[in-house]
Amino acid sequence: MIQKTTPNYTTLFLLFSIFFFTKSNVHSQTIVPQPLNGVEKLCAGVTFNEFYATFSYVNFPAGTTFAVELLDNANTPIATTPLGTPVDVSASQQTLKFAVPVTLIGSDTYGLRIKSSTGATSVRFKNNLGATSFPVHYKDYEAPFSVNNKGTSAIICSAGSITLSVDNATPNDKPSSPANYPNIKYIWYKDNVVIAGQSAKALTVNAVGDYYATIDYGACTDVNFSSNHVNVTSTSSGSAVVISSSLGNPFCSNGTGTVLTATQGQTYKWYKDNILITTATTRSITTNESGVYKAEVDFGGCNATGTITLTSNSFNASIDVAEEFQLGEGETLNVTVTTDATNPTYEWYLNNALITGAVNNTYLVAVKGVYKVKLSQATGCISTKELTFKATGPPTAATVIPNIVSLSSHPYWDLPDEYQNSNTNVMIISSQGEMVFQGVNYDSSKWVIKDFNNVNPVYYYVIKSDTGEKKGSITVIK
Repeated sequence: MIQKTTPNYTTLFLLFSIFFFTKSNVHSQTIVPQPLNGVEKLCAGVTFNEFYATFSYVNFPAGTTFAVELLDNANTPIATTPLGTPVDVSASQQTLKFAVPVTLIGSDTYGLRIKSSTGATSVRFKNNLGATSFPVHYKDYEAPFSVNNKGTSAIICSAGSITLSVDNATPNDKPSSPANYPNIKYIWYKDNVVIAGQSAKALTVNAVGDYYATIDYGACTDVNFSSNHVNVTSTSSGSAVVISSSLGNPFCSNGTGTVLTATQGQTYKWYKDNILITTATTRSITTNESGVYKAEVDFGGCNATGTITLTSNSFNASIDVAEEFQLGEGETLNVTVTTDATNPTYEWYLNNALITGAVNNTYLVAVKGVYKVKLSQATGCISTKELTFKATGPPTAATVIPNIVSLSSHPYWDLPDEYQNSNTNVMIISSQGEMVFQGVNYDSSKWVIKDFNNVNPVYYYVIKSDTGEKKGSITVIK
């Protein structure tokens, strides 16, 4: 007898449910991001750009890799970190290190998520405030900067305007100015109030007030990195221009000189001792000379002027001989330097060679040549000056350079002994421009003079030595 049993439908349902749930879980890939602990916003820059994203995951196959995606406000990916090496899928949690793209145009409403190499994505990460949208910025420039050529004042006409712009003195040095980064936007202030709609590196000003700028990095903006303040005032005419000297006044006259800078305007004219400097048409000029300088500035409809009496605290010096004088045979001459330098030192040179032991303000000249005395002031305005002079002698038969050569009597061009040395270069050139001799240590055997038939040939000589240069002609006769 066969016994008929009734199936247990409850048991069958439970077994089927467990099987279905298990099978479904095998194919359900889940990524769960953890809150960004301690992170409210991602403010990256050249000095810091390292962040971490931690997440858990289940049901991913071996070889899976994960990446961090940056999302805009519409959840569209705008940047993805490179997919890393395959993770250990037997683990339940991973932490990825990522950086903000250096070319990113920042926003205060970006988001982050994880994307796997299988295509699965997570929901957005939350910051430490629980928000899924938060500021993300890369700060190209993080330092104070200047506007208006670092000037703290500017003038406009009563109905005029002036342009304040971010300084960029060295455009080839990119990190030297935020103006070298085209993605950077600015926030301009007037009397500590934001000027709406002004984000360019230049601002046109047509009202008096206190102006300055900061770099706009949204919620990552650092107000400590702002520009200098510029106080803009108005004028109709008069002496409203101020001139500054970069080396102060009095200034130490040394090197390239001091830079005179006038109040910023639109066009400039400069005068020295009431004489127009025709080449000076910019806001700043450089000078090493004392005098009364005047700047005439056009502010766009009205003019104003300013003056500065520039004086040098360097020293003056002179010598009591002419730049060139004759020294007779056996004659000597005492040369004296007069100076107002403080504790000066002296060095004397003959033909560019230092004269050992000559360290006073006087020197007894007994030898012909080119002399130089170098004065130095080592206290106060540290500077050096050089004074030069030349001692020559009267021409004698032994020193006269012949200008005629007779082939019948003495077919050689003889030079005085003082030109026949290794420091004297002799050049002889024909009337056709041919170099017939060039060199040092000349003697009469160095140039063989050619015979001729008709016209007396003419040659030209150039003699260069430590004492100067001599030129002349040589006529060859029968």
